Amino acid sequence: MSTTMANISAAQVKELREKTGAPMMDCKQALTEAKGDLEQAIVLLRKKGVSVAAKKATRVTSEGSIASYIHAGGKIGVLVEVNCESDFVARTDDFKELVHDIAMHIAASDPKFVRKEDVTPEAFEREKDIYRAQAAATGKPAPVVEKIVAGKMEKFYEEVCLLEQPFIKDQTISISQLIAAKVGKLGENIAVRRYARFKVGDVTATVAFVSTKPDNEGGEASAPAAK
Repeated sequence: MSTTMANISAAQVKELREKTGAPMMDCKQALTEAKGDLEQAIVLLRKKGVSVAAKKATRVTSEGSIASYIHAGGKIGVLVEVNCESDFVARTDDFKELVHDIAMHIAASDPKFVRKEDVTPEAFEREKDIYRAQAAATGKPAPVVEKIVAGKMEKFYEEVCLLEQPFIKDQTISISQLIAAKVGKLGENIAVRRYARFKVGDVTATVAFVSTKPDNEGGEASAPAAK
């Protein structure tokens, strides 16, 4: 029997909403398309969020908020700025929850850069040279070595770039996918602009920000200072 929107129960919709935060009608449509399969419906909603986020990526984000997060009994502290398009969205519980989750994630995972594009040339070449030397030591042909290096660089991005890291509260999604889901729900572009992470006893702090502003905002910022 085919699954229609009428066949989807309120309990199924409620469970999907609790897991994803998506609007009720989006949850119903996803469950219908997934024939009642909750996990598949979650995947469909994530894809929709990424698609919506891609369409809104060039829109100006001049509002937002700065949040702090203190962890480990006052031993680790984070300040993060997350931007959106309007003050209305910045004041919603959904946006505040997202900013809090990102700050908490930074405290736990200590990413050195916001995006792949923000990785400094020095850091990029240093890691690439290390991976190339390791792969070459195996005696494999040059084309195979380069494929190995490319794979390791993707893993490197996952380790050091905030948007590529698996979200600490849900390892099945990345921070960029977490943000995309909120973009899909709130209908505005959302972007992490900068953050700083401090740890008691460390003489240096991790300070990261997007290395260039979007074209529609004009101007450029300096290269990120990630330590």
